Amino acid sequence: MQSQRTLSTFPIAPVHKTKLCAAGFLTVEDLKDIKPSSLSKGNVVITVEDLKDIKPSGLSKGNVVITVEDLKDIKPSGLSKETGIGLEECLEIIKLVNDDTTKKSTVKSAFDILQQEQTLPPIITFSEQIDAMLGGGVPLCKITEFCGAPGIGKTQMCMQLAVDVQIPECFGGLDGEVVYIDTEGSFIVERLVDVTTATIQHCQQISQMESDEETKSSMSQFTTEKVLSRIHYYRCHDYVELLATVHLLPDFIKDHPKVKLVVVDSIAFHFRHDFDDFSLRTRLLTSMAQSFIKLATEYKIAVVLTNQMTTKVKHGESSQLVPALGESWGHASTVRVILYWEGQQRYAWLYKSPSKKESTVPYQVTMGGIRDIVESQECDKSEHNLQQPAKRQRVT
Repeated sequence: MQSQRTLSTFPIAPVHKTKLCAAGFLTVEDLKDIKPSSLSKGNVVITVEDLKDIKPSGLSKGNVVITVEDLKDIKPSGLSKETGIGLEECLEIIKLVNDDTTKKSTVKSAFDILQQEQTLPPIITFSEQIDAMLGGGVPLCKITEFCGAPGIGKTQMCMQLAVDVQIPECFGGLDGEVVYIDTEGSFIVERLVDVTTATIQHCQQISQMESDEETKSSMSQFTTEKVLSRIHYYRCHDYVELLATVHLLPDFIKDHPKVKLVVVDSIAFHFRHDFDDFSLRTRLLTSMAQSFIKLATEYKIAVVLTNQMTTKVKHGESSQLVPALGESWGHASTVRVILYWEGQQRYAWLYKSPSKKESTVPYQVTMGGIRDIVESQECDKSEHNLQQPAKRQRVT
């Protein structure tokens, strides 16, 4: 309880703490209903409780009571003049009280956390099997990493999620915005239009079966132009630009509170080659991971990263493909999905999850985006028989 907090725990000058203790003021509760006239001359009291009956004008020289309510309207120069305390000390006192009272308790029960997670809908991928594997889709407040070889569909997954997060709430979406950070130049606007068009058509089919006005109104606003305008795109050409962009994300999200998804495609591109100082690389990656974790939890958004694969050779064993950036980076993500080929078929392998068991499901990349494999197609897994997006020029 804040009212039971001892005054000695505040960073107050020792001389002031001594005076408080000598006068019998030990906790914030002791000062709850006190009047300025009841304080003996020479006592200096700093509390975080709102003493509503005390006004700044009631401060007298030698008897100083500084409350949250008082400091809301008083200026440092005025406080210094009325109390005789130096201007610099007044600035520190005001900052101390304001900072302390604006901090929110971080203590939560496990039940509170469970309820919070249940109220945050995930972002669907348009593959029912992948969504079921992830527990409903890509979760908010967590970092999800998709790893895979070139051409497996990592960027396609990112584009699909960038569109799906904008699906209106009446259709089970989040009606959010996206920050899309592209490090490779693989962001293709024309390809994004294909995915957007297919998603809008799917929602239109659902709206035709509904008769309520809310659905019709939401559908009229869910257009290709609006979807594209809500994807905030950053092109980072080196790791310095990437770090700077990540550093600016909190301020950007404060200005754009509807952002529900941050995508980085890919996280490994600028750190795999021409980086001789591996110690520096590790520190930068660790710092960036901490920034993403704070971003996801503080603003209740989903952070989606893509990672490349590298060959790992074990002594006396055959080589195998593993996610890049080393084993230490593997701890950064909450959920890790490895995308891979088996013959002519794509598979998604849930490699790491705090709540779901390890599993593997097939998927395909069509002109409309990420989709499930239907039974009629399982008999013929040739990529030529699937409707595949055409290769287009990358963004530079």
